[in-house]
This record gives sequence, structure tokens and C-alpha cells, in this order.
Amino acid sequence: MQESLRIIFAGTPEFAAQHLLGLLASKHTVIAVLTQPDRQAGRGKKVQASPVKNIALEHGIEVLQPLTLKDADIQGKIAQLNADVMVVVAYGLLLPQAVLDIPRYGCLNVHGSLLPRWRGAAPIQRAVEAGDQETGVTIMQMEAGLDTGPMLAKTAVTLAPDETAGSLHDRLAAIGPPTLIATLDAIESALATAEIQDHRLANYAHKIQKNELAIDFNESAQVLARRIRAFSPSPGCFAMLNDERVKLLQAHAVAGDKYPAGTVVAADKLGWVIATGEGYLVVTMAQFPGARPMSIEALLNGRSLQMSAGNRLSIHASPDSSAQ
Repeated sequence: MQESLRIIFAGTPEFAAQHLLGLLASKHTVIAVLTQPDRQAGRGKKVQASPVKNIALEHGIEVLQPLTLKDADIQGKIAQLNADVMVVVAYGLLLPQAVLDIPRYGCLNVHGSLLPRWRGAAPIQRAVEAGDQETGVTIMQMEAGLDTGPMLAKTAVTLAPDETAGSLHDRLAAIGPPTLIATLDAIESALATAEIQDHRLANYAHKIQKNELAIDFNESAQVLARRIRAFSPSPGCFAMLNDERVKLLQAHAVAGDKYPAGTVVAADKLGWVIATGEGYLVVTMAQFPGARPMSIEALLNGRSLQMSAGNRLSIHASPDSSAQ
């Protein structure tokens, strides 16, 4: 049986924090944490520590927050920790080869897709947007290329028809830690039997850009429904209704007759039905400015006239609009 490993953990957001908690409950020892520097966040722009940092401090673990891993000083500090392995989960900084070579077993990454399907920054969102029926997590040995290393383990999940990036994030955050720990428990055999990726099957999951969020109703309802769910709950797709920017957070597509794109065809407890370039987009959850996300049924209690049939949502947002 594999002995307890000395682990450096590198990660920043909530997805990473769930994996750190899993490691802390395992037989292995987290000796230090690397995370992004504290940054301004939220409407108040207050400086906040990352979820990973908060957990590390609660457990008395040393926290390092370098701006880069290319400096000799931070590389020396990492080497002095004498780690068996570094576990990297949504860290946000590139690891140079000098760092990858420091731990005895190298650096392992928990990636939110079944590699090589989605490499890059937004694998969860892109899987939903593409209409994938299956995704999962991959434990990969890191190398110089972006998410190109040998795969030690995979765990798959089937996407639900109404899957959002938020719901998928939570599901992957639940299956990732046990997959990681099982791999660490048998790390030598896992490394010896690692599977080389077929690079011909790779797709790049580009970081989400603001210009992707404005809904163009000339596109098909199927495409728009997937995009809305892919960017829900954050940053959220939006459309303009009477000069208000409305976030569209949950939707599905149905067949429908031709109306001008963006026209509200119906609005009732079953959804907000909007004509598109092909079919109807049925929005079931939305968020108006200054309010919380609500079901369409709840929104109609106070906005029935504004959302009623015959009204029209803008095909394009104003050029200077920014994400909520």
C-alpha cells in the first residue's frame, strides 16, 4: 500500500477548495498551499482571499501566493518543502518545467473534462455549450504543454438535459476528490500505467469572453439554450428588454412557427417563450437588474405586462454593455 504522501496543493477557486478538503480528510499530508494573490471581488471591490487560502489558514497550513512561479526564490522555497507530489486544481498560474520537476512524483492536475476532449480554461462551460452527453474529471501528469500530459485516471458523468455550468461544476467537484485520492493511494502503479492522450481528439476550451454573453436571437433556439446554460449562473447571458439588461439563466428549445427574432410569443408559468432564427427559446429562469435570480412564474407576478406576448427583446446589446 502506498505510504502517506507529502503534498503541495496549488489551487484557487471553490472547485479547487473541494479537492483540498478531500485531501485533508485523507491519509496524505498537505504541507503547503499555493494560491493566487488576494484580489478585489464583488460589488464592493473588497480585497478577498481565495477559497483555497481560507481553508488552508483554517487548518494551519503554510500559504504561498507568488505572482509568478518563474522566479528562483519561489522555486527554491518549493524545493525546500521536499514534497512527494504537487496537486494542481484550477490554480491560474503556469508551472514552468523547473517547478514540474521538483516533486518526487511530479505534478498532478485535476482537470474538469474527459481529456483530451476539452483542454484549457473553461472545460465545464464548453462541454455544456457543445451539447456533450458525457464529461467528467481526468487526473493528469502535468508537462510543459497545456493539459497534454499522460492520464492516470478518469471518472465520467452523464449530462442532464437541463444541465448548467453551475450544476455540472458541483457534480464534478464531488467526483474529483475521490478520484484524486484513489490515484494518490496507488501513485506508482498509476504513473506506470498512464495513458498517452490522442492529440487528434483535442479541443480547446477558450476562456469566456464578454462578447459571447449578449444573446443574438437570430441564432437557433438549440444553440442559444445551450449557451445560456453554459454560462449560468455566472457570468450569465443577457438580452435587452425596454432598456433593461436581463440575465437569462435557464432555457430549453422547442419547435415553433416563424416570428421576428426576439419576439415574445408567450409568457406563463411554464416559461418565457421567445422566437429565434430557428424554433422557440423557452426561458425558465431569469434575473432583472438589482434583483435575485427567479423563475419566470415568480417574475410574472410583478412584471407580467413588461414580459407579455408581443414585446420584443433586443437582438444586440449596446456596445458598451458589460457583464453583471
